[in-house]
Amino acid sequence: MPYTPTAEIVADAVAAGRGVVAFDVIGLEHAEAVVSGAEWADRPVLLQISQNAVAFRGRRLRPLAAACRELAAAAKVRVGLHLDHVEDEELTRQAADAGFGSLMVDASRAPYAENVARTRALVDWAHEHGLWVEAELGGTDGPAHVAGARTDPAAAAEFVAATGIDGLAVAVAVGTARLDIDLVAALHEAAPVPLVLHGSSGVTDDELRRALGAGIVKVNVGTALDIACTAAVRELLLDACVVDPRRYLAPAMVDMAAEVERYLAVIS
Repeated sequence: MPYTPTAEIVADAVAAGRGVVAFDVIGLEHAEAVVSGAEWADRPVLLQISQNAVAFRGRRLRPLAAACRELAAAAKVRVGLHLDHVEDEELTRQAADAGFGSLMVDASRAPYAENVARTRALVDWAHEHGLWVEAELGGTDGPAHVAGARTDPAAAAEFVAATGIDGLAVAVAVGTARLDIDLVAALHEAAPVPLVLHGSSGVTDDELRRALGAGIVKVNVGTALDIACTAAVRELLLDACVVDPRRYLAPAMVDMAAEVERYLAVIS
C-alpha cells in the first residue's frame, strides 16, 4: 500500500471519531514490529522517529527514514512517517526531503513568546513543503510532559491561532497513570486542532478511551514497546549459549507487535 501522509491519516480519524497511534521507532526492528502489529489489527499507524533516536543513530536521519518509507510502501495498511520532538532547526528542515509527512516542532522549553515565534517560523516553512505540523504547550512555560504541567485552554487557543499549527500536544496528566478528562474536553472546545497525548505508557485502557472521547486524537506510545522488547531479550539472554541476535530479536519483535495490536484495538 502506498505511503500515506500524516494529514490524511489524522483527518480520516477525526472524521470517523477514532484515534491515531504514533509508535516510537528506534531501529528497523521497532519499525517492522509496528507495521506487523498494525497489519494484525488492520488499522493505520504512524512510525515516529524522534530527535533522540536520530542522535542515537549517529545523527543520520535518512537511513532509518528510508527504511520506514519502504516498510510503509510494502504494508497492507496505511502507514505514515512522523519526525517527533525536534528542537534542532537544521534537523527540522531535513524532514521533507527525507520523506516525512509530518513533524513536531518542539520549542516548549523556551519562554512562551519564543515558543510562538520559533514555531510560527517553522510552520510556515513546513506548510510550504506539505508537512502536517504538531507543537507542544505545557503550563505557562515548559514542556507538556513535565510532571505537574497543565495546559490552559485559553492559552491553547491563543497558541494555535498565533502559530498556525495542525496539532497540539497538551499537558493533561494527573500523576503517572491518570488523565484529567475534564481538561481534555475544555482544550478540545478551545483549540480548533487535533489534540495529542504524549507519554501514554502506563495509562489504563479505560482512561485512554475516555480521553479519546473527550477530544484526544493522536496518542504517542514509546516506553510500552521498549518494555516488551527488553523483557523478551532479557529472557532469551538467560541462556548463555545464545549468541545469534536473531534468536532474541525475533521474539522481541513479536512481543512488540502484539503490544502495537493491543494499543490499536483500544485507540483506533
